[in-house]
Amino acid sequence: MAKIKPFKAVRPTRDKIALVSAKSYEAYPTDELNSKLAYNPYTFLHVINPGYKYHKQDVTGEKRFKLVHNRYLEFKEDQIFLQDEIPSFYIYHKQTPTDSFCGIIAATSVEDYHNNIIKKHERTLKKRELLFENYLKNTGFNAEPVLLTYPDDNTIESIIDRYKENRPEYEFSTTDKDKHSLWLLNNENDIKAVTEAFSKINTLYIADGHHRSTSSCLLAQNLAKDNPKHTGNENYNFFMSYLLPESQLSIYEFNRFIKDLNGFTPDEFLIELDTYFRIEKRGQELYKPKQKHHFSMYLNGDFYALYLRKSIYEFTDILSSLDAEVLYRTVLQPILGIDDIRDDSKIIYSQDKSDGLELKNKVDKGDFKVSFGMLPTNIKEIKEIVDADLIMPPKTTYIEPKLRSALTIYEFLK
Repeated sequence: MAKIKPFKAVRPTRDKIALVSAKSYEAYPTDELNSKLAYNPYTFLHVINPGYKYHKQDVTGEKRFKLVHNRYLEFKEDQIFLQDEIPSFYIYHKQTPTDSFCGIIAATSVEDYHNNIIKKHERTLKKRELLFENYLKNTGFNAEPVLLTYPDDNTIESIIDRYKENRPEYEFSTTDKDKHSLWLLNNENDIKAVTEAFSKINTLYIADGHHRSTSSCLLAQNLAKDNPKHTGNENYNFFMSYLLPESQLSIYEFNRFIKDLNGFTPDEFLIELDTYFRIEKRGQELYKPKQKHHFSMYLNGDFYALYLRKSIYEFTDILSSLDAEVLYRTVLQPILGIDDIRDDSKIIYSQDKSDGLELKNKVDKGDFKVSFGMLPTNIKEIKEIVDADLIMPPKTTYIEPKLRSALTIYEFLK
């Protein structure tokens, strides 16, 4: 039974929202990031890049986190950010040139995470968990929600549709041609209806934000230990999430790029592949897989189609049938010698939603010897793997929507 609750968001004033909200700072090329910091005094990038004010962008660790907190306080003092007086859910709609996403921003339960009502499909790194926990503890807020998904629900959808008939609190477009709209859902009856609808949902799945959710839960555990008056209702017992129906998720694949052939020549490598795959040379004809267990490969100036020999490969569980896992077990580990696909410097992952020519272009530049593409994983596979208590390989899914920071901000420590 999923537990969600409304909260009093800290958020930009309506006149400044388009200037304040930002993509994750990691999504900006250096020149664009510097331009926004130089010419937009309202961008949230000033908060998360606090050293810019002192011409020192190399500030790191706890010192940086405390400066982030200070910049955040300045935005509140200057009334760029104001806090809502009434706890609300927030209906957020993102319209891209190709997709439409609409869900609810809410506070979700740490207890649900520990009780496996909120389930994850990726492993987290302890080092990053501790880093993010320290960040949250020092800054006191979270400005980017975790993306959770749930089975489509008519009750929730009907309430959202009714609110979308009204003028949004926010309505603005960004230079990537996306349109963003946000409505406040703070009517007591509607809050009750949404809360009850989610209480009937058995499982929420983390689509994006595994480290944010895990570090939020770690922080909650530590704060509870240090609070002799802990009740379970404190803000730190919840973390901000964007809850989106499963049907609206867009899931893409990551391509794999390998820096060397582990001592094999291209011809020798093809012979090694022949054990597990029927191979068709496509030359300069771009090949993109159209079904599971088919792979595209670009090697030595040519495209190839690889079709798994299912009579040879052993399917033992749902994870073993995942294309990313198949590629690891048949090629990356036994032939190319890549044991740790998370940290091995010989492999990189890249997501490209265009025509697939990325497979060719990166190899032709000389940085890589071979590249692989596959079909994207679907939500059914993700849920089956999670429900079986299995973990997907890293970089199996690239899931949209990617969310902007500072549309709504959740304060942990109040």
